[in-house]
Amino acid sequence: MSQYLFDPALESFPRDVALQRWSAADGDRDEYFMRMALAEATVAAEEGEIPIGAVLTCRDRVLARDHNRREQLRDPIAHAETLVLRRAAIFYPSWRVEEATLYVTLEPCLMCCGAILQSRVDRLVFGARDPKGGAAVSLYETLSDQRFNWRAEICEGVLQKECSAALVEFFRARRLRKSKA
Repeated sequence: MSQYLFDPALESFPRDVALQRWSAADGDRDEYFMRMALAEATVAAEEGEIPIGAVLTCRDRVLARDHNRREQLRDPIAHAETLVLRRAAIFYPSWRVEEATLYVTLEPCLMCCGAILQSRVDRLVFGARDPKGGAAVSLYETLSDQRFNWRAEICEGVLQKECSAALVEFFRARRLRKSKA
């Protein structure tokens, strides 16, 4: 289930959701949150969705976490990234989620990079590159393009092997099911 941040200073955050927060005792910050994104990707695979997970954080606290739901919602824009940005905007005091970091298991597509720019996310951390659709560094460098009025810092390759393995295994199993049918 998706989880949100509760901060007493922000009255709009739900009080009944457990706070998830990183501390130095949890080890590397980026790996800690990327593991959460990988957990979301696992749920996506179990639901028959492409295994991509995302976690949006601010000040080391989880604002929202989710996974791809395009098949489930029958919605072409229900990517993990757009879902967490939408959820955070519901509870965040503004549509601008400045000071936020978005963790995603796969490099975002052009649509998701646009949503990242429009949401004013400060930092993107992703695991695996997407050579066929990635718009952060692979096909385009959307988030660092000087022509836009907002840019996001990019950190790539966090838990890259695990993120890539989830996708490779998902598509291998899907091809195997199709060949048996």
